[in-house]
Amino acid sequence: MSKLNTKPNLGDPDGFYARLMATHDGLSKAESDALNARLILILANHIGDEQVLKEALAAATKSARA
Repeated sequence: MSKLNTKPNLGDPDGFYARLMATHDGLSKAESDALNARLILILANHIGDEQVLKEALAAATKSARA
């Protein structure tokens, strides 16, 4: 069983952020929301570990309410 890694783990976080923002260029709010939903589901499928996904949902919920 894996544990959610919340430590920095991207080799180029600024580059990834720039690519993520560029992916949304020209999209409406609804299209951008749909893209985010598809990306979340693709990455969740890649992770595949139910416990890690539960931890990720809890962490995201906690930070959204902070």
